[in-house]
Amino acid sequence: MNIVIGAIVGSDIYIVPGITAGLIGPFAIVVWMVGGVIAMVLAMVFGYCAYYVPGVGGSFAYVSTAFNDFWGFVAGWSMCVAEIVALPVFAIVFTSYLQYFVPLDGEAQFAVKALFVVAFVAVNVRGVKAAGRLNDVLTLAKLTPLLLIILLGVGSLVLDSRRLGNYTPFAPFGTGSFGTVMVLVFWAYAGFELGSLPSSEVVDPKKNVPRALITGMAIVVVFYVLTNVAVFGVVSSADLAKSAVPLVVTSTALLGTAGAVITGVGALASVSGTDETEVLGTARLIYAMSADGLLPNALGKVHARFKTPYVAILLEGAIALALSLFTGISQLISFAVFNLGVCYLLVCLALAVLKRSGEKGLPGQGVLPWAGALISLYLLYSTSLFDVAVGSVLVLLGVPVYLFFSKTSPSELEGRLVSEEEVFARELQKQHAFLANFVRLARALYGRLAQRRKT
Repeated sequence: MNIVIGAIVGSDIYIVPGITAGLIGPFAIVVWMVGGVIAMVLAMVFGYCAYYVPGVGGSFAYVSTAFNDFWGFVAGWSMCVAEIVALPVFAIVFTSYLQYFVPLDGEAQFAVKALFVVAFVAVNVRGVKAAGRLNDVLTLAKLTPLLLIILLGVGSLVLDSRRLGNYTPFAPFGTGSFGTVMVLVFWAYAGFELGSLPSSEVVDPKKNVPRALITGMAIVVVFYVLTNVAVFGVVSSADLAKSAVPLVVTSTALLGTAGAVITGVGALASVSGTDETEVLGTARLIYAMSADGLLPNALGKVHARFKTPYVAILLEGAIALALSLFTGISQLISFAVFNLGVCYLLVCLALAVLKRSGEKGLPGQGVLPWAGALISLYLLYSTSLFDVAVGSVLVLLGVPVYLFFSKTSPSELEGRLVSEEEVFARELQKQHAFLANFVRLARALYGRLAQRRKT
């Protein structure tokens, strides 16, 4: 659950409210609710697939098991493209929020983006244990400002009914941009698919991975909806739409300069923490595909000292830096969602094949694959024509890659899987999962309080 929440909550919640305010106004709150339901359906599909195929590789493993390695490759390839394309968004948002504290010209913005990418590539190459310690430090910093906005924002709406006027008109521009807004909102919920990638390092994955995906997604849905209720209630849509840092505008309205500083620091921490999770999760997927002989051998290489797939991580960083310099946020998000839609569609169809009757604790598994497939098709339909065209080309470009690298000999493949995957898995088992130390502390505190009450 900690990894799921950590992978989802990040830069999106700090920028999407401002973009959607200019497209659909306060009606965006409804879109966040619908998007939460859609994301929950897909998260359950991934959770159920993880139950039937509890191994390394996530979508790649599910689809390969249900159909064959080719379709598994297409699913994994699409997710890799989506996740890598999404990585530069974090560098862009980090730079935008940093400018609240320090004005940056063009060259300075380039330097900040470069340092941001280099820093988190270095942390991930250094090892998941180091990355986990960094996440522990960033946890409270990223959650505190959002919780503050929810508590103070909703509270101010209750105490000052005049703020309710910010909800009117509720849909000032109509609902014609519903699909476009849904793509942006859904991207904010995306990331749950990374929670199924480390299944081989989870104790009792058949039980715990589906539970973590569903529980983590439920928490995020409530969190996101309440945040938007507060944001649109405290600040008018017009003011939100003008700002690249909408949550800073909201916290300033609530607490003045102090609120702006808290939110600005929280945004930097949140973006940083989620970027680290994305880099590590995507590297696992690339590693799994390389270990199966479907990508170049170099991408499956494990660092001799740190035991991490360092070549895959370096490749992610290079692409992320390049894209952060030449593209905008909305375009990156829309393109990423298209590629995720291809992956989601294949995973949903895979569950339709994998499901077995009589399995307990998997309610709705007969309906979910088809509901998820329809949702995936809607996401594909809602992206721009440019994203559909370029995304389709990239998916097709994966075909010759598959045809070339799938010729790896079985004996060579077996040797790599036995040696490198075992080393990588053992190292991953040592990781400090996102929020893990905080959760353990809370549990320990609750246990002590319970014991005192009994005595």
